[in-house]
Amino acid sequence: MPDTRIRHVRAFYTKGGGADYHDQPAGHWIDDHISTPMAKYPAYRASRQSFGLNVLGSLVVEIEADNGVVGFAVSTGGEPAAWIVERHLARFLIGADPASVEQIWDQMYLSTLFYGRKGLVLNAISCVDLALWDLLGKLRSEPVYHLLGGPVRDELIFYATGARPDLAKGLGFIGGKLPLHHCPAEGEEGMSSNLAELAEMRARVGDDFWLMLDCWMSLDLEYAVRLAQAAAEYNLKWIEEALPPDDYWGYTELRKRVPKGMMVTTGEHEATRWGFRMLLEMGCADILQPDVGWCGGITELIKIADEADTHRVLVVPHGSSVYSYHFTITRHNSPFSEFLMMAPKADRVIPMFSPLLLDEPIPFNGRLKLNDTPGFGVRLNPDCVLHSLTKKN
Repeated sequence: MPDTRIRHVRAFYTKGGGADYHDQPAGHWIDDHISTPMAKYPAYRASRQSFGLNVLGSLVVEIEADNGVVGFAVSTGGEPAAWIVERHLARFLIGADPASVEQIWDQMYLSTLFYGRKGLVLNAISCVDLALWDLLGKLRSEPVYHLLGGPVRDELIFYATGARPDLAKGLGFIGGKLPLHHCPAEGEEGMSSNLAELAEMRARVGDDFWLMLDCWMSLDLEYAVRLAQAAAEYNLKWIEEALPPDDYWGYTELRKRVPKGMMVTTGEHEATRWGFRMLLEMGCADILQPDVGWCGGITELIKIADEADTHRVLVVPHGSSVYSYHFTITRHNSPFSEFLMMAPKADRVIPMFSPLLLDEPIPFNGRLKLNDTPGFGVRLNPDCVLHSLTKKN
């Protein structure tokens, strides 16, 4: 690759319209009375959007090389993350060699320690990092998974996350992960409803299909233990993100107390190698689930997965479509992947980032072969309205 430098860094954000998967119209399963940390307040129980799940919107970062080649990526963060990218992080990219991913990541992270470390700042860093890998792949005419060492398997195998695991089974997925609908504040009636739903779904899918529960940070330790013990009757494969992400001690105890053979998983809302080191060294989980758009990007996910491998812990990233696919296809300790069912009734397989991305691959019969298109192999939809800091609409 001839000497190439980064010339421009641009950040955009969306405002509604479903471009961010957190921002879906009324009636979508993803916002239908799901147990959350805020569900203990009745006013915020029926809808995650009621307490602000959809306030940020999507973040889009473009990085342009001096030869005109543009890499881009999408994550969550919206306008505030766009501000961080353009007003702070861009200085570490302009004039830099696009191949200097380690140095650029280090500078972005260290320079934001005084107000970052996790959350929104890491979303912004992650999106820049993914755009950088996309650019590097395009400059070298290689898909990102080639840059990461090449595939270790011919295809990806998926489980589905959505409200209808029974339909997911018919679509060829190896398992289905249900959102937990009732929180501890809903008492014994809520617990009974959770177990009844699980029992009904097990009856529909039979004994040979994985069933999991996504608790989205909403439980306390004792409720989680009770739920896990009762769910063993229905052959629950794992209980996911049962506790708040900072409760490492709770996860350690939960893993000791779940029924034999049931796994504990978490990590969707964790960030950086240091956060995941806590999960690993404290024995918090059987599977780590970093989101590559939130944990620090691919540059950081490499370190997280390597550390997990030394602990013999699986890494199955949270959703994130092509941005995780290109990673998991290269890792021995990522034997299967998650697919988020973004159809409102979880009855069809549609792209996760639609309408924002074009050419986004989707599994057929629960499986997917990646093509060799350079970068991540997707395009930004020119029909989607994007907003910038310099030209607000």
